[in-house]
Amino acid sequence: MDKRLLLVLPQNERGFWGKVTRGKTGFVRLSLPTLAALTPNDWQVSILDSRAQPVDFDCKVDLVGITSFTAEIPSAYEIADGFRKRGIPVVLGGVHVSALPQEALHHADAVVIGEAELIWETLLRDLEAGKLQRIYRGENLCDMRDMKIPRRDLLDRDMYVACFNTVQATRGCPFDCDFCAVTGVFGRKFRTRPVAEVLEEIRAFDTRDFLFVDDNICGNPTYAKELFRALIPLKRTWGGQTSITLARDDELLDLYAKSGGRYAFIGFESLSEQNLANLNKKWNRAGGFGEAIRRIQKAGINILGSFIFGLDEDDLTVFQRTLDFVFEHRIDAVEYHVLTPFPGTRLFETLESQGRIIDRDWAKYHTAEVVFQPRNMSVGELQNHFYRTFRESYTLGKVLMRTFRSYRGIPSRLAMNWSYRKKAQRMPVVD
Repeated sequence: MDKRLLLVLPQNERGFWGKVTRGKTGFVRLSLPTLAALTPNDWQVSILDSRAQPVDFDCKVDLVGITSFTAEIPSAYEIADGFRKRGIPVVLGGVHVSALPQEALHHADAVVIGEAELIWETLLRDLEAGKLQRIYRGENLCDMRDMKIPRRDLLDRDMYVACFNTVQATRGCPFDCDFCAVTGVFGRKFRTRPVAEVLEEIRAFDTRDFLFVDDNICGNPTYAKELFRALIPLKRTWGGQTSITLARDDELLDLYAKSGGRYAFIGFESLSEQNLANLNKKWNRAGGFGEAIRRIQKAGINILGSFIFGLDEDDLTVFQRTLDFVFEHRIDAVEYHVLTPFPGTRLFETLESQGRIIDRDWAKYHTAEVVFQPRNMSVGELQNHFYRTFRESYTLGKVLMRTFRSYRGIPSRLAMNWSYRKKAQRMPVVD
């Protein structure tokens, strides 16, 4: 008889990002569908998104697998504990678990550190043989050739209102920012998937639009150009995350747009050169942001810009200065984050050594709550100004101003702004 595997995505009710409202959420995260694809055929696999459906602890399964970001880990631990009380083994993985495996082992029979591709089947066979180990860690990073196609057929498609078809072409990031957990799990080595295999997956999509979930789709410009050229004949539309360096390469910028790239998520982070240097992100030259925005928008690409508040050079003037910059340059949509020291990052180590981490409730680590002591303002000032700035950015007038800045790309800008307006309206109104 086939073994039964339940893969679970936990929830974080405190967070503003990826929140499920009325059973709906944004886009598909590929970790669990990929694990399902890696699972041998003699296992029956199901996926449960606990953000939208309650967990049935009495379901008949032989193993539960849970992946989690830091903000979701309390929910992951609660779910894991519930199954283990019933004698069902649980394996935990994901970014947080990879950073703090010993913590996770208090709630799991086994943990996976890093990528699962090279060790997942071994883990399952060990379980079958009654020889499950406590820690599984791949000796190497996978080279991204012949990767399994994620099992999207196991997902509840009606949950996803933004983008159902997501795809990954690269892993890692050539940069090494102090606040980012990416390099801790995927490393600085920038790995690329064969373009032909990426296109094969995209051609099978039943929608014209899709999303690259890569941390930096333009991290290797030579590869990105090859990929974008190959995408042009498909006549699809897509978005992805990239660095501001996109604007410095005319050919790359042109191919991004011609291949169907309609929007780009770009982490500006700060308007302070010193802040960027402190984050080990000095290649992100604040003095050139305005010209970069102009060039990207001129190419027909909408910008979703991201800024971080609470950096060491920030004082109470940072909020209005950032607002003024966003409105002056008509960034198409914007999101703000409170500086958050994720476990496994150099930022965490620095603030920990300075005694500035004041809250270890991981559920608050969703970048919208203050969990550390800022240098030049109080905790309350950072929190309240964060809320106020977000809400002010998404008044109806500001939404309309950004949406109709030009005739090109109005549907994408309207969708982005309306989605973020709803998030902003959930934030507390402060004096």
